[in-house]
Amino acid sequence: MTRGLLLILTVIIALCYSSCSTDFDMYAEYKDVTIVYSIVDMDDDTTWLKIPKAYTGPGNALLLAQNPDSSNYPYKLNGVITGKKNGVLSEPLLLDTITITNKATIDTIINSDGDTTVLNPFYAPNQLMYFTSTKLNKDYVYSLTIEKNNGETLSSSTGLVNNFSVSKPVNRIVFSETADNSIEWTAPKNGVMFEVSLKFNYTEYAPGYSDTLNKSISWYVGTRSAKTSDGGESMDVSYSGPYFYSLLVSELPAVPNVTRWAGKVDITIASGSQVLATYLDINSGGASLLEEVPVYSNIDGGTGIFASRYTTTKEIQLSTTTERNLIENYNLGFKFKN
Repeated sequence: MTRGLLLILTVIIALCYSSCSTDFDMYAEYKDVTIVYSIVDMDDDTTWLKIPKAYTGPGNALLLAQNPDSSNYPYKLNGVITGKKNGVLSEPLLLDTITITNKATIDTIINSDGDTTVLNPFYAPNQLMYFTSTKLNKDYVYSLTIEKNNGETLSSSTGLVNNFSVSKPVNRIVFSETADNSIEWTAPKNGVMFEVSLKFNYTEYAPGYSDTLNKSISWYVGTRSAKTSDGGESMDVSYSGPYFYSLLVSELPAVPNVTRWAGKVDITIASGSQVLATYLDINSGGASLLEEVPVYSNIDGGTGIFASRYTTTKEIQLSTTTERNLIENYNLGFKFKN
């Protein structure tokens, strides 16, 4: 739940920035533009939605953003999520509101040239969120409907990225000094984009420590895309064995008389739906300065995205040869467990 909420609060800034500007027309007619942002996950016990509005006004838009009234509606919007499977509708889920507190407060930094950057420019420490605490079903396609007091209606829909798991490596992971290996899985239904990362966990003890410390080192492996959203496609990404050892050498601090014990490796694969993949691709910043960045949205009657994702993690032991090589050939303080 926390992970989903953090992602919502982070990406909504990009959506708001695409809908407001420090430039304004004093004589332009006001237009009520609703922004919707939600990424649903079949494993989440709560589905969160951010539903602010675009704004404009005299002066700097970043300063206007610090006022909750600039982007919040003065009334509660009527939001409903409804599932559909084989033509049969589920019971509608009515969206409620809650104020998230203790959001990072606004701050500024000034560089050597005197330029000021506003950190966390949107209002704090509270954020208004919409939610439903009913867990969603992976077999349903969900429709979102939002009604405003002026009679306007917004709508969107998304299927859920189904669950999946890592099929290879099976029992232990090998990091070879001379070759690459691969991570394999089967694409789930509605899963189109995949990002793979690894995390090596270890424990550490040295003179002066009151107890052993649990530590880890993470690194990004790569991205893959499925050809369709139907699921069932075999997917794989290679990882470098030599990089594993060079990463540990560069990242592990030289602590006098330290003893370390290798733990498990976490293989994490995050998958996103087609809508999320398209949104991230368009907003990746890869466009030319001469090219106008398109505004992507799947919200009918507003702007934003209503999409889906799923993240799977597999904990796996190092292979015996990998652990022995780490202990015997690298002066990093690793020992065999008693």
